[in-house]
Amino acid sequence: MIDRLLRRFVFDTASGARCPQLDCRLLLVAITLLTLGVVMVASASLAISERHVGQPWFYFSRQAVFAVLGLMVGAAVLRLRMSFWFKHDRAFLFIALGLLLLVLVPGIGREVNGSQRWMNMGLFSLQVSEPARLFLLVYLAGYLVRKEDEVRASLQGFIKPMAVLIMACALLIMEPDFGATVVLLAAVISMIFLAGVRLPFMGALLMLVGAVLTLLVIFSPYRMRRFMGFLDPWADPFDTGFQLTQSLIAIGRGEWFGVGLGGSIQKLFYLPEAHTDFVFAVYAEEMGLLGVLVLIALYAFIVWRAFSIALVARKAGDVFSCYLAYGIGVWIGVQSVINMGVNMGILPTKGLTLPLMSYGGSSLIVMSAAIAILLRIDYETRCCLDNMGSGSKKPSVRRRRRRT
Repeated sequence: MIDRLLRRFVFDTASGARCPQLDCRLLLVAITLLTLGVVMVASASLAISERHVGQPWFYFSRQAVFAVLGLMVGAAVLRLRMSFWFKHDRAFLFIALGLLLLVLVPGIGREVNGSQRWMNMGLFSLQVSEPARLFLLVYLAGYLVRKEDEVRASLQGFIKPMAVLIMACALLIMEPDFGATVVLLAAVISMIFLAGVRLPFMGALLMLVGAVLTLLVIFSPYRMRRFMGFLDPWADPFDTGFQLTQSLIAIGRGEWFGVGLGGSIQKLFYLPEAHTDFVFAVYAEEMGLLGVLVLIALYAFIVWRAFSIALVARKAGDVFSCYLAYGIGVWIGVQSVINMGVNMGILPTKGLTLPLMSYGGSSLIVMSAAIAILLRIDYETRCCLDNMGSGSKKPSVRRRRRRT
């Protein structure tokens, strides 16, 4: 019944095309993570909300509003045909670069904890790297469709998208937002690799990226302090290693089955950013190893579905949707791994949210839109394949989109 209501609201099925159901498994997993995130933000932020604003449910209520907005934005994005994204991919590039430039302008960008990543939108602050990342992936997918042969065959075709990527990464580093830069690089490099670029070009790019990121750490004092704190957090547990040691204590307290929802001690002013970047540590303390394994399985399912959707899109001849689904899958997977790895002390500290769970409107809303794009790609491509298999005349993907 829910699927029929969603399809009636989101899609135009008056054409009589035989269209499949939505991917309810992917939708259910995404909503599960969204709901779990609202619950964990409530648990992790009660004490901090009481101290900072005098309202224990402040962050919870805002996260609940962000979740509703995310669902509304997701429903709106689900109505957009993939041809819309392909047609306007260059416009999205300029919007992304414009946002990254505007946030650096004094008086427009807002500085928090030494980073100028946010723009004041009145009711909330927009972290511009979140929509910019999605828009850049849309542009790259369109570029790879238009210039696929050139990217595979010549150095010039390979360098052109890299120039755009370097420009975007430079703007992100100026904020600075090192974590967003790493995630964007991982998604873009994966998309280019899957497009079939020559291995020597890819090898040279990986070495260049590795060298640049290493130099950024070496010549940035605060990044070097973070890195040294990551290598041995217990050497200075009350300064450079404080956040990581408190996170490890929280995870260790969780043991097999956790201390129970709401029972975390580390969230009581011991663990900084407990409801944002380190919500995973609070979750691990309260839900234990079993809960962590369930959470990892949920994220792994989303990544697996993104890659499966990409393969179906390739089969249907929709190369643009294929590349975009790959990019979104890598984005969600890499960001999830980095956030969990930072919380567990496997990776150096980065200011990255846990997708669909950490507190923050920008990340939650943009991630909801990304999931909606995956649902739309899956719907359109399977609709196209189902109608091809029904014995009708084989249509082009673009023509099928106009009738979907």
